[in-house]
Amino acid sequence: MDPALLRERELFKKRALSTPAVEKRPAASDVGSHKKKKPKVDKESSSGSKHSAELSNGNFNIKTSSGYKFGCLAKIVNYMKTRHQNGDTHFLTLDEILDETKLLDISMKQKQWLMTEALVNNPKIDVRDGTYGFKPKYNLKDKKALLRLLDKHDQLGLGGVLLDDVEEGLPNSAKAIKALGDQIIFVTRPDKKKILFYNDKHCQFVVDEEFQKLWRSVPVDAMDEEKIEEYLKKQGISSMQETGGKKMLPVQKRKKQGGQRKRHFKTHNNHLAGILEDYTDGVPGKK
Repeated sequence: MDPALLRERELFKKRALSTPAVEKRPAASDVGSHKKKKPKVDKESSSGSKHSAELSNGNFNIKTSSGYKFGCLAKIVNYMKTRHQNGDTHFLTLDEILDETKLLDISMKQKQWLMTEALVNNPKIDVRDGTYGFKPKYNLKDKKALLRLLDKHDQLGLGGVLLDDVEEGLPNSAKAIKALGDQIIFVTRPDKKKILFYNDKHCQFVVDEEFQKLWRSVPVDAMDEEKIEEYLKKQGISSMQETGGKKMLPVQKRKKQGGQRKRHFKTHNNHLAGILEDYTDGVPGKK
């Protein structure tokens, strides 16, 4: 190797060794921020572990637990209604209800809520000595009880009974209604709900065909009640009068007058009449 190059190499090594090397340390602010970030990570990890611990212990959100409670209540009420409609009208304890509805996984707190609040205050549940049964609007045992109910409504002028209420309170209602046959009249309301009426056969009578023709031959489409009553009086027939309370006519409101009334003021200083001058139309001209 060239001796000149070797000398330059040795000189370069000496210069490199003589030059001091300073290590760059991180700034104090970076160290502080790094230290501050650590607790945040620890906090997040601790909150996550706490959340997982709560889930494992069964502590759910209040909203979720309340929705589950009312869902259990609805399931129990629907079950009690179904078994009542099928003819199972005997009362059950809460443990028997939970067993038959497969709700054995509910907590003691929810079970206590059902016993002390939910089932006791429910209008569709009847409570007797710690046992529970379904409470329909009309508690009907058989078709005879249904017929008596419809007859009572007819005699008292209460009208009919909703088919939904009958199906709710009468076990095997479809079979009982079919057995009654023409003793019941069905009427469908505009909202598609069916009403049951008692068919009183004592009120059925045959009207002579000639009388029916005379009745239908009289046109009354373009006549009101006053004209019909006037026509009957001319023929010497008195119409039936209402014996109920008189209808109250609406009170007519007084119309407000367009212009205001002129006000009359009391005059004073009558002894100066003829001396005082009137300036309402401006200053009078000189005399």
